[in-house]
Amino acid sequence: MSKPAAAEVPDEEKMLGLKNGPVAEIVFNNPARHNAVSLDMWERMTKLLAEFAADPAIRALVVSGAGGKAFVSGADISKFESQRSTAEGVAHYNATSAKAYETLYKFPKPTIAKIQGYCIGGGMNVAVCCDVRIATDNSKFGIPAAKLGLGYGYGGVKRLSEIVGLSKAMELFYTARQFTAAEAEAMGFLNQVVSAEHLDAAVDTMTDQIAENAPLTIATIKAVAREIGRPSSERDLAKLDRMVADCFASEDYIEGRRAFMEKRKPQFKGR
Repeated sequence: MSKPAAAEVPDEEKMLGLKNGPVAEIVFNNPARHNAVSLDMWERMTKLLAEFAADPAIRALVVSGAGGKAFVSGADISKFESQRSTAEGVAHYNATSAKAYETLYKFPKPTIAKIQGYCIGGGMNVAVCCDVRIATDNSKFGIPAAKLGLGYGYGGVKRLSEIVGLSKAMELFYTARQFTAAEAEAMGFLNQVVSAEHLDAAVDTMTDQIAENAPLTIATIKAVAREIGRPSSERDLAKLDRMVADCFASEDYIEGRRAFMEKRKPQFKGR
């Protein structure tokens, strides 16, 4: 007997924003289409990211896909006729998705891609915008743009090449082949590979560790990492110096020193 098809989710519920204490989560919730992404979903993602960035209680963000079979499988091809069949439609879609990617990439707090199943096309682009990637051992990866005749812009190519190296990125784009989690880990794309039953625990362990640490220090490290990705002539080193100075002038620095001397866990407030 064949398995019933996954139920279609209403459009307004295809991108979820959740909060669990200091951890926020964005969930691509379109399992009937392996979490393929529409124009509305990209717009919703950008709004959620802005809300979470402005919330001082949030210490980390997890990005995941619903259903257990896919993280994100790329653009929703069923929407191409209505959303990407004209030059204007293509330009609008590309600008909207690019804004979502850039907002995720510049999100000021640590981001973790929680990957289970297919991470294809746009899914790879989402994953490379995150700081850390943790995947199940049965996950599959690929960038099929060359098999579909799609253009792939500077930002996505640059971000992938910064992680795996330019030569390996070129191979993945040129061949458009799928590759395994073991390959992804070997090329440095994945930080961890775990079994499906241990995925939640692995991500929770990391977010717990992040949430316990000093937010100002972590924000500075993230800012440094993003400046490293910019051309040397455009790097704002003065901003980074100010952020480092703010760490040493903070209440958290006092708390960290006292906690160390008193042999207890520090309670950081982000100020």
